Order: sequence, then C-alpha cells, then structure tokens
Amino acid sequence: MHQVPVRSAHKLLLHTVAGVISMCAGVSSVSSSPAVYRLPAVPGCEATKCNDVVLRPARESSQKPQHVVYFPGDVQNYRDVMASHPENFRWKQWSLEDVADMLSQRFPYSYIWIIKSSRMHLHKFSCYDNFVESNMFGAPKHSTELGAFKHLQSLLTNAFSAAQSLLVSQNNKYSVDRDYDLSKMDICPTYTTNGCPEKDNIIHSTIYLGMPSLKDSLSITVIGFSKGCVVLNQLLYELQEAIKDKDIQSFLANIKAMYWLDGGHSGGCDTWITNPEILKAFALTGIAVHTHVTPYQVRDIMRSWIGEEHRKFVQLLKKYNVKVENQLHFSYEMPSLDNHFQVHEVF
Repeated sequence: MHQVPVRSAHKLLLHTVAGVISMCAGVSSVSSSPAVYRLPAVPGCEATKCNDVVLRPARESSQKPQHVVYFPGDVQNYRDVMASHPENFRWKQWSLEDVADMLSQRFPYSYIWIIKSSRMHLHKFSCYDNFVESNMFGAPKHSTELGAFKHLQSLLTNAFSAAQSLLVSQNNKYSVDRDYDLSKMDICPTYTTNGCPEKDNIIHSTIYLGMPSLKDSLSITVIGFSKGCVVLNQLLYELQEAIKDKDIQSFLANIKAMYWLDGGHSGGCDTWITNPEILKAFALTGIAVHTHVTPYQVRDIMRSWIGEEHRKFVQLLKKYNVKVENQLHFSYEMPSLDNHFQVHEVF
C-alpha cells in the first residue's frame, strides 16, 4: 500500500472533503438527517488487510461515545450494486446503507459501522477472510490464534480517524444528502506508519468518537447477521488469547453487548459455538448476549445441526450464569428468506 505522510494525508483528506461537499451543496437538497458514508479500503492490523466500512453518524448525542459494529450476511452489498444485480435486487432494501439507517433508528445514540466482507464469491457469498480463514463460499475454519480481535481493533481505530476528520470538516461546512458517497473521492485517511491514527486527531476535536484500545472511553455493541455471525464466533474462539494481550484486553472491555441475528453458513458445524471451555471464558467477560433466530435457520430439516447448536449455545451460557436474551421470531410461519431478513425489524 502506498504510504502517505501523516500530516500530508490529513490535509489532503480535509481539502478533498471540503471541496466535494462545496460542489454538492449547490446541486443537492439539504437533508435534516446525517449522511450515510462509505469509507473504502480501510486497513486493519496489516496494510494488506482492508475492509470497506459504511458509517451512519449517531442521531442523538451521548455522554460516552456509543458504537454499533455490524457484520452483514450473504447477498448484502451497496444499494446500487444490489439494485443492478439480476437476483439480489429483490433484497436491496437490506443493502448496507439501508441497514445502517435501520440500525440507527434502533440505536439512536450510537454511531453505526457496517463492516463489509473483504470478498464476495459470485457476488453473493460474503467471505470474512480478514477475520477468519474461510473456504470459497465463506464457511469458516475457526482458530484460537489472535487475529480477528487485532484486525477489528485496528480497523475501527483507522475508520474512526478517517470519519472524525470527515465529520469535523462537514460540521464546519455544509449539510449533504444522506446518500453522500465517499468511495468516489480520493481519500487518504490519517494513518501513521503502523496503521494507526495519531491520537491528536482523535482527541482534539469537537467530535469525540473515543479510542477502541482505551478502556472505558467508549461502548461497543457487536452485531452479526446470518453469515456475519462467523466473525462473532471467531472472536469467542480467540478470547483466551485476547485476555493475555494488554491492548486487546482493553478493547475487549469496551464491548458491552453481542447480538447473533439468525446465524448460519454453508459449513456443517460451528454455526453456534458449543465448546464449554470457550463459553466459560466468554461468560467471564460480562458481555450481554442476545440471540434472535427464525425458522429459516433453526428449523431447516436439511441443516438440523444449526438449531441443535443454537439450543446448546443458549443452554450452556445460561448454565454459566450468563443472562441471555433469546427469541425465536415468526415461529408460526413457514421458513422464508423474507422472514430471515426481517429479523432486522423485530430484534
């Protein structure tokens, strides 16, 4: 990846954002709600590991910064990409931008961060290779090696830096349409040589997003939907290593809740974690657990292990005194993709 000097990159970011916003202001209607932004190719713990990130700023202010990090499932992509796809257009209402806006209504005090998978096989199967080793179709091969935590921490740190510069610049200039798209801009976020932003760029600003690696500086809720749950599962696999790492331990302490929304993938196991030792370690974190499922996943007779693993996951967590919110939605309806997606509206 081409290295850009830190302060030069910062000036370029502010100049580019201000220039494009100025051009848009004359031709776009002003929206009363914050925009949904695309932050393309944000690097994580390694410069070669990048994920696009979609940001929806918080609707309401809060004393401590709150963030929701969401991992989408198969098919979910940018709205324009889904709309032009011969099959996926049917699900375009669940595009990354639309889900970001939906989650913003559900969590009005939180910044919403949609982490796009780094690879989409056949423009359909989301593959989270940067977080967990995956096969061609995105089915995971979980490991206890500390990788997903490091990547997520660095990814959020870099995304915060880029977003903060953008939001400060926007507040000093104009309001823009909610569909404003950063992917069409030549943005160089303020990264240092080790892939992390300068602390000054995060702290000294009228907009404070917090620092992922600074304990108690913010609150994070992690949500996985369908295939996106493989990332949450990988985080659980890494817990015993994570608590040995000082920086990751602080990051972990900022995660307050995790939501599994109708998790599933094409592999024949590990749709839900059922290893007692892993779940015992998870119970000690104090993270609130929420599971919301539909018959599409847990009552599929061709994939009966999904429902069995889900039941065991919940039973074990309760055994270890974890307070679990567990709900089956649309239980009296036939399994369907429509209800699978609509879990977003009822959880």
